[in-house]
Amino acid sequence: MQFFGYSYLNRYQTEADGPMDTTVSAVIDKHDIGFLPVDIRGRPLVNKGKTGTWKATAFILAMETAERMSYIGILVNMVSYLVFSMHLTFPKSSDVVNNLVGTTNLTPLLGAFIADAYLGRYWTLLIFGLIYILGSLLLTLLAFIPTWHPSNVTCTSPILAALGQCQQPSDFQLAVLYLGLYIIALGTGGIIPCVSAFGADQFDEEDPKESVWLPSYFNAYYFFVTVGAILSLTLVVNVSESVAYKWGFLITLLSMILALGIFLAGTPRYRHRLPSARLSPLTRIAQVFVAASRKFRLQSPRDGADLYEVYDKESAIVGSRKLAHTPQYRWLDKAAVQTDEDDMKQRAENPSPWKVCTVTQVEEVKALIRIMPIWCTGIILNMAFIQIINFALQGGSTMNRTVAGAVIPIPTFGIASTLVLAVTLPIYDKLFVPLARKYTGNSRGITLLQRQGIGHVFMVLGLLCAGTVEHKRRATAYNLGMEDNPLSPLPISAFWLVPIFSLTGLGELFATVGQLEFFYEQAPDAMRSLGIAIFSANTGVGAFVGTAVVHIIKAVTEPDWVAININWGHMDYYYFFLAVLTFLNFLVFLWFAHRYKYKVPPKSTRRDVVLMKASGTREKSIAV
Repeated sequence: MQFFGYSYLNRYQTEADGPMDTTVSAVIDKHDIGFLPVDIRGRPLVNKGKTGTWKATAFILAMETAERMSYIGILVNMVSYLVFSMHLTFPKSSDVVNNLVGTTNLTPLLGAFIADAYLGRYWTLLIFGLIYILGSLLLTLLAFIPTWHPSNVTCTSPILAALGQCQQPSDFQLAVLYLGLYIIALGTGGIIPCVSAFGADQFDEEDPKESVWLPSYFNAYYFFVTVGAILSLTLVVNVSESVAYKWGFLITLLSMILALGIFLAGTPRYRHRLPSARLSPLTRIAQVFVAASRKFRLQSPRDGADLYEVYDKESAIVGSRKLAHTPQYRWLDKAAVQTDEDDMKQRAENPSPWKVCTVTQVEEVKALIRIMPIWCTGIILNMAFIQIINFALQGGSTMNRTVAGAVIPIPTFGIASTLVLAVTLPIYDKLFVPLARKYTGNSRGITLLQRQGIGHVFMVLGLLCAGTVEHKRRATAYNLGMEDNPLSPLPISAFWLVPIFSLTGLGELFATVGQLEFFYEQAPDAMRSLGIAIFSANTGVGAFVGTAVVHIIKAVTEPDWVAININWGHMDYYYFFLAVLTFLNFLVFLWFAHRYKYKVPPKSTRRDVVLMKASGTREKSIAV
């Protein structure tokens, strides 16, 4: 099977490849195409009119709505399912979910590697979407087949399940559970780094009429993510809680199948970008460090005038434009210095990138180094968000959730966060951005780093609110002598969770959406999927750090702040601890953000030449 780009690019051979068929006589080197939009066969798009922009992203946004409904539906139900159907304790269930979230947000590094170097984003989305469906099918079968989960015969009370006193799952049952979950995690590894980036690919950055829509696209993307979350927190959660978990899992399976169908339906509309011709980002990064280390005795050049770069093509890296030299991290510039030790023939023609790299290749590495401090400050932010979601819902299980005689499922209260996002994202894009633009002159209203900083503040406020509500909830339990029953409803409304989730929703509006756009925009052309994967890995590392912090807190506090019975613990202290940690992290973020230098937007140098040659090829083919 020949994947996107390579079958057609063989027709667009270089001068060194010899004569071509007379009907396809134009000579287009794939290195000249750069970041130019191409079709599914890798052909430069001469006429973009029928492809891309909102008419293509409509399919991608609809697909992401259904995919998020599936994934979030699985995630928000998982703690309750593990406790009441698989008979794990709340802390153990929380660990499983944390580890799942962590793995789900780290596997995109693998998906990005495959997309950027080999398959392109379209084929990666399709293949990993099928893998996701396999994992979702396994999880659905686990819920439907009685012998695949522990018996409830001796589990006469939900309290016994919450305390881990019911029949425990067998090794086989746990194996099926973990296999299904981690196949889903693998599937999302190809979806997360590609879907938002593939949507952004539908807008031509060098077309002023289209590039202005990119900030609105990222806001729209996250808006439809929240729509999927709302559907999962209403439809999926209520079916799971009111009918049975197995029907909830079946809905998530069908939702993912629908997502893939919608994605395929948009195929004729999509624009694509060339993958880097089997030269992976990791290889290019390694080449820069190896080439620089070979010349560690050399003095770093003062400017980029004497550094190696190709000028007879768009870039030495397929799918990329040239990047301008920057003065930061000058020791890496040694990788682009040609010395007398280099072979003269190689210097004149095509030197080995393990010995001499282009300025663009060096600048790719510099770009990644520049964003890493910002990435690191996002770890604590994401850890705090995940901890609030997990433990605030556990506290909500002891609060009064009855409205007009009906009991609201615990995960449904998380909808406050997504509703805030769904309401404020259009307001932010249509009102706040134009108003702020008048005062700042920035096309986005405020910079991407300023947007993230505001999100940090909202997250600190959310943690302080969570600590205050938990302090009141715990005190009520002890005052009424109900501390030994972690599921007995207290006379305190669960709607006190709404301010917590509203603040975290505003944190997402500013921080998460800002991070998504930041890591896409600041990543080099041929590493856009990797940029989104780095953004996703932030959440994954945050989940694992959260698990580690919980275990450390349990080990050093007496009584445990994070106990099996939430009434026996001190989750209020834990929230306040996280608030202090997140505030200190915010101060570190401000220091790094102040020092950050934004990437200079690259411009194509051979775009018009490629389009003229591609147009000539099409005309001759039609004439023949």
